[in-house]
Amino acid sequence: MRLTTAQALVRFLANQYSERDGHERRLIDGVWGIFGHGNVAGMGQALGHCADEMPYYLARNEQAMVHTAAAYAKTNDRLTTFACTSSIGPGATNMVTGAALATTNRLPVLLLPGDVFATRVADPVLQQLEDPANGDVSVNDALRPVSRYFDRVERPERLIPAALAAMRVLTDPAETGAVTLCLPQDVQTEVYDWPEEFFRRRVWHVGRAQPEPAALARAVALLRSARRPLIVAGGGVVYSRACAELREFAEETGIPVADTHAGKGAVPWDHPCAVGALGATGTAAANALAAEADVVLGVGTRYSDFTTASRTVFGDPGVRFVNLNVARLDAVKHAAEPLVADARAGLQALTGELAGWRTDDAYRVRARELAADWRRVTDRAYGLGHGPVPAQTEILGVLNEVLGDRDVVINAAGSMPGDLQALWRARDPKAYHVEYAYSCMGYEIAAGVGVKLAAPDREVTVLVGDGSYLMMCQELVTAVSEGLKLTVVLIDNGGFASIGALSESVGAGRLGTRYRYRDEKTGRLDGPGLPVDLAANAASLGAQVLSASSVAEFRAALTQARAADRTTVVHVPTDILSSGPPSSAWWDVPVAEDAESYGAYRDAKRAQRPYL
Repeated sequence: MRLTTAQALVRFLANQYSERDGHERRLIDGVWGIFGHGNVAGMGQALGHCADEMPYYLARNEQAMVHTAAAYAKTNDRLTTFACTSSIGPGATNMVTGAALATTNRLPVLLLPGDVFATRVADPVLQQLEDPANGDVSVNDALRPVSRYFDRVERPERLIPAALAAMRVLTDPAETGAVTLCLPQDVQTEVYDWPEEFFRRRVWHVGRAQPEPAALARAVALLRSARRPLIVAGGGVVYSRACAELREFAEETGIPVADTHAGKGAVPWDHPCAVGALGATGTAAANALAAEADVVLGVGTRYSDFTTASRTVFGDPGVRFVNLNVARLDAVKHAAEPLVADARAGLQALTGELAGWRTDDAYRVRARELAADWRRVTDRAYGLGHGPVPAQTEILGVLNEVLGDRDVVINAAGSMPGDLQALWRARDPKAYHVEYAYSCMGYEIAAGVGVKLAAPDREVTVLVGDGSYLMMCQELVTAVSEGLKLTVVLIDNGGFASIGALSESVGAGRLGTRYRYRDEKTGRLDGPGLPVDLAANAASLGAQVLSASSVAEFRAALTQARAADRTTVVHVPTDILSSGPPSSAWWDVPVAEDAESYGAYRDAKRAQRPYL
């Protein structure tokens, strides 16, 4: 079959499917693209040529379209995703941040950046980076360290092994992340005689790796020896669709369950075994149990520094770990007894092997009492009575009250992820969508587009601070153009609240964290506040806009937005200095040795240790 390389790639992608547990679905559900001279004649022409086979979506920023694809994949448990194509130069490098987010979060996305001429006949072309020491380098090489697989298709026939390798990585739960196939602009348009077999319907089976018997026996023996065990539920529980198995395991053994951002909702917040979030922004309940735990069972978690409170949250000198994870990289962390397996398969095996074993009554009662104490803390944070403008925790309280159990809340950066992890009451594992592996400002609205495309039957609420909004608000246009209904809660406190508080704590005096004029006398950015009108900006991008200045007004505006049939932005000011939930753990951010707070930092470091 004679097709251009780009046409062949689009046709190939249209015939790729994933399968797990007998359910097949398309692996690549569409292509997001922004066109320039590096891809318009190749991928652009091909997507037009194959419009019936592969849907095309227009984003407004290349980084944003990768975020959209990652959020889509996350909502679909990594079984389907989007491809993203860009021109060469800035279009390609704009995707680096999105690729890093996808790979850090272990989410499959396919990147198809245009590249310079393979023939080099016209070097240097527009937007080409010239490296005096390496003639084969282009800006796309910046995608290498943030891609799980990277290839450059410099001849049409090289597409066949490259495309197959890309699908292998995208569908491997242990290896997945961003996959990059660089497409030189001349090769994209070159015609080649392709074998028909390249375009056959191909199903990539996503299996459930079973635990190795000897490893299972070692893990069971360690768990049976525990007197104060704790489960840490991560995103792998959700992606494996192992939430029911986790609940059954916890109920049978009586082991309390703490969660990470990615694992929140795997066990409902009011389940008898649930003790809430763990770590630097965790609950006092989970952190108290972690401090005493003698054995920790990590299920599908990668143990970020927030989860471990920079390796201070697990306080027992002899604490041991059992890590159930599909990726050996994560299974062996903290000198654990590794159980390399699918989360559902591993939990089922552990439940069977631990039949009849259970934690003692006093330990279970203590866990429930600690969880109940934290629920009272949450109630107080939700009803703080702050004024004259609301506290951020009060806004979260209204949201938690008004949103349904299946409604999705999305956030990524700033102070909100910390408040959400500590306070949010999730019942559904897909209702809490907070990206905190890369904590990427600007993710939120783009992710809202991806989540709504993946779950059109769910109400989607995007929480975004003014800092993140100003970095990447233009995807409101994408939501409007696609006819998607999002509720965007735009929390405006005139600056960067999270980093402002952190700046103050490390002696940097909130430098660069408030939106201010430069003072003519001092030369510093500490003049009057800027007259930025974010509500007017959102309206100019096509969204319906509602404004609120109090908790009561916000509740009314949120109710109105949920009843709307179009994307609606609810703009609400909050106090940048309002307090968040009380902290019960530490996070390692270095402090200048001559700062007043250095002594407290030095003291906190003493509790930090490797888990060996």
